[in-house]
Amino acid sequence: MTRRVEVTAERLEGWLGRFAGRHGELTWDSRPEGVKVRAVDGATAVCTVAFPPLDVDPAAPYGGMVEHVLRERRVGVLLVRKGGYAAGVFLGSELVASKVGSRLVQGRSAAGGSSQQRFARRRENQAKQAYASAADTATRVLLPEVARLDAVVLGGDRRALDATLGDARLTVLQPLLVDRVLTVVEPRLRVLQATPAQFRAVHIEITDPPGIS
Repeated sequence: MTRRVEVTAERLEGWLGRFAGRHGELTWDSRPEGVKVRAVDGATAVCTVAFPPLDVDPAAPYGGMVEHVLRERRVGVLLVRKGGYAAGVFLGSELVASKVGSRLVQGRSAAGGSSQQRFARRRENQAKQAYASAADTATRVLLPEVARLDAVVLGGDRRALDATLGDARLTVLQPLLVDRVLTVVEPRLRVLQATPAQFRAVHIEITDPPGIS
């Protein structure tokens, strides 16, 4: 049986120790995209690291994966959903700069005919204004730091993010974008503050030993 878990950077070393305790002595194959850990009983844990590539150190446990995920990085975060947005800069897990905002975007209308069309146009204009405000916020918070950022992490709704990043001022962020898009219900300050647990986490695919179902 195969299952997937997400382990925070601070818990990774302990998680690997407990995996060894359950399944026996470990060996590993370390590559830039991550590490495949094998236990003596046949169980495996494929660890995909955040902020690849992993600079593999053959002399270090797990090729240096634990040190890699715990490294203090300067990371920009942009969260956007229709009507809400947040931008921040983190040093490690500490939020050192941020701005959060919202703009009204009305919900869908059940009305039909010309009224529904007018409502749809108004709603579309409200969404455009919200994304423009999100781009303004990203420009204010992230661009002054862009030369020092190690990466930029996105979260929220993919369509809203694409609309925001379509602003020409934010083109400079493109080379820094990571593949993972964080799951965000609402871009509030407390949600922004909690994002390091997600963007620094290691995604692990665990396969049980043969014969275990």
